[in-house]
Amino acid sequence: MYQCSEERMGDKIKTMSRFGDAGHGGITRYSLSPEALQARGEFVRRMEAIGARIKTDDMANLYATLPGSDPSLPGIVMASHCDSVKNGGNYDGILGVMGAMEVLETVAAEKIPHKRNLTAMIWTNEEGSLYPPAMMSSGVVCYDYLPEDIRVNFKHEDMLASKSVLDPTKTFGEALEASGYKGDAANRLNPKDYKAMFELHIEQGPILEAAGNDIGVVTCVLGMVNYHIKLTGQSDHAGTTPMKYRRDALYAAAKALDYLHEELDKLDPELVYTTGEILCHPNVHTVIPDYVDFSLDARHEDPKVIEQVVKVIEDMPKELAKCKTDYEIAWTRDTVYYDKELVGYVQDAVDELGYSNQRINSGAGHDAQFASYMMPTTMIFVPSKDGHSHCEEEFTTVEQCTKGASVLLGAVLKCDAAE
Repeated sequence: MYQCSEERMGDKIKTMSRFGDAGHGGITRYSLSPEALQARGEFVRRMEAIGARIKTDDMANLYATLPGSDPSLPGIVMASHCDSVKNGGNYDGILGVMGAMEVLETVAAEKIPHKRNLTAMIWTNEEGSLYPPAMMSSGVVCYDYLPEDIRVNFKHEDMLASKSVLDPTKTFGEALEASGYKGDAANRLNPKDYKAMFELHIEQGPILEAAGNDIGVVTCVLGMVNYHIKLTGQSDHAGTTPMKYRRDALYAAAKALDYLHEELDKLDPELVYTTGEILCHPNVHTVIPDYVDFSLDARHEDPKVIEQVVKVIEDMPKELAKCKTDYEIAWTRDTVYYDKELVGYVQDAVDELGYSNQRINSGAGHDAQFASYMMPTTMIFVPSKDGHSHCEEEFTTVEQCTKGASVLLGAVLKCDAAE
């Protein structure tokens, strides 16, 4: 089995971490920002150095291809993203890009024979941190293959009009035009030109590390529901209204959260759920809140468990602390299962390399999940130190990153050899 180079991987990690360095061990590298363009420039420089052909599509997705001995065959693409959240880490997304680069560099350095074109790819704007939504370009590219309830959120013209969260006078379309990476729509990833897609990624959770395993063989992206829970009370003066007369929407929201936690904890222990967003009106310290809206995000592989979550929400008391309770679904997705044949190639590769591993699912969304509606796709996970991700403490060792790239290489070569 071929193995990738720790020295090259370490150098790529060190170099890429400079682009958007926030000064605290992590990065802020918004999509199509000057920092992201620096990372793209480094990608192009290194890929051209090994003889890869470079092209871009109309969403500025960036492709570097090493030709195979039979370019008439559908190729294999390895893809991830180079943008980050604000004050994010040096591994989320970009590891998949660096892993794809390392595979091509290893193939070139070792003169590894391959029939199919092998492509390393950067998806544009996976995070959606500056220009919402997340997974923007994969949503546009895979649009025709997505379920209708997902597709409606990724209309091309709407994405171009997406406004910067920092400056609403600027749009994604303007950033695209100014980037220098906008190419031809004919260059988009498509199932006619590609046999399969792989994505290497950090786990973004603590499971692999806790189990002491090197590699996660990813089987699916969890299904989920996202609701808004709404509590309506009455605003009154904070100093003059006796407690027994109050209709405090924030207090009611606290009771609603307590109810939801208590009931959801009775369901499957693999269920995860989060309240990460809350709106409190009027949000004035001298006024009793009259309205609270909070989010509830729940994820599980089994749709029956998700149905149980929905029932818990629907069965919530209609009044809490003398306030009206209500709910509204924001969005939902079914579990997305990755291609079994590709999952098998990953499993065979990791077994042959002798790395400790386990089957694992992804609770987070990825561009690979949208691509899987369009073509055979799968993912590979490597551990995240203490489970941290989307923060500056995010860390995975060079050795672990290189093992992930070596598994990626092995799986890609197995896919290349298959009919």
